[in-house]
Amino acid sequence: MDTILVPVDFSANAGHAAEYAYYLAKQLKADMVLCNAVLAPSQIPQAGVIVWPIEEYNTLLEGSNDELTFLKQKLEKADTSTDFRPEISFLSEAGYLPDVVNGLAKDMQVDMTVMGTHCAGGLSTFIFGNHSRKMIDATTGPLMIVPQTALLQPVRKIAFATDLTKIADDEEAVFALIPFARALNAEILITYVYNGGDGFGGFQDQIDQFMTVLSNKANYPKIYYRIVTDSNTEAGLDWLCHHGQIDILAVVHRQHNFFDNLIKGSHTKKLSEVVEIPLLVLSETRR
Repeated sequence: MDTILVPVDFSANAGHAAEYAYYLAKQLKADMVLCNAVLAPSQIPQAGVIVWPIEEYNTLLEGSNDELTFLKQKLEKADTSTDFRPEISFLSEAGYLPDVVNGLAKDMQVDMTVMGTHCAGGLSTFIFGNHSRKMIDATTGPLMIVPQTALLQPVRKIAFATDLTKIADDEEAVFALIPFARALNAEILITYVYNGGDGFGGFQDQIDQFMTVLSNKANYPKIYYRIVTDSNTEAGLDWLCHHGQIDILAVVHRQHNFFDNLIKGSHTKKLSEVVEIPLLVLSETRR
């Protein structure tokens, strides 16, 4: 992994995500690109009736670059270590955030995008907001969402949550996850939340087959599995993140799987409790 892209909006959450990304980049010996998507006044809904001078637009870009410069200097100043120090570059781009992120990820060969939640309450509101949902749906590379509760500590265990509906796809996702885990010397814990109904033996057989394939093909010894029993998937993941010594929760985002159901669910489902640790979102189109 060579490059981590960090979109920021200069909020406290974004600042913490940038700190986490810097700490992660040190572990991976990767560089960072800070970016801010500047929405031109003409792109704001109902703004077409107003004449916006080009000078005002340039002022927005200049202000963005000033903030990015300050954040870059803050991250560099906070690092008093003598080991690897990520090189930090930055830029401001006009446009909507998903378009800016995808464009930069392609042009700069970004390996992962790391960004913060957009609210103090965590991922719950982040997910249900249109802007944030579009980021999850539209981003074409691995997307890590970092809550303010995420600790700056070495990554030792990554939980990969599966619903066992598309095992072949999940196998490919784990294969894609292995280089990231290997660079961190981290374990991968394959996790299935069992709802306590009938057919446990069948699910156990699927897990066993899944692990056999990974064992034969992955060439990575630090892969294990754990079945969590809970009638609610969200609660099961919540329990795992609190009691399983998990540093990152990884999920595959595709239409009609359990993660898609979670982020389309009721506002009363507080996923913020699940993602007190970073959430790494993969999709079928990211491999």
